[in-house]
Amino acid sequence: MSAFDYRNFDDRRQNSQNAKAALLAKFKARPPADDPEVIAKAKARAEIAKAREERSREREAARIAAERQAAEEKRQREEAELAAQLAREAAELAAAQERKSAELAAKKAQRDARYAARKAKVKTKR
Repeated sequence: MSAFDYRNFDDRRQNSQNAKAALLAKFKARPPADDPEVIAKAKARAEIAKAREERSREREAARIAAERQAAEEKRQREEAELAAQLAREAAELAAAQERKSAELAAKKAQRDARYAARKAKVKTKR
């Protein structure tokens, strides 16, 4: 149900005219665009917007700098980890080669000992 209860057409017409007159009065009461106060308010709003934009650019620049620094730190960490891993692998490879050469030397010594024992056995038979 409507909040307005106008009994007849004249009441509705009169209320409509009053509303239109109120809107016109409100529009006419507005100061003109060349009024110094309006110009000062517009200038103040423009300065605020400019300062806000500047702060936004500064925040964006700071964010980009932080991202670059984080990426650089991550790259350095990864390079250090890779260098450490390469050093470990090189040490493991060197140790494996050393073990292999020691095993080959031990096998050669065993072979030589068997050969010498065979030769000694042959000499003792004669």
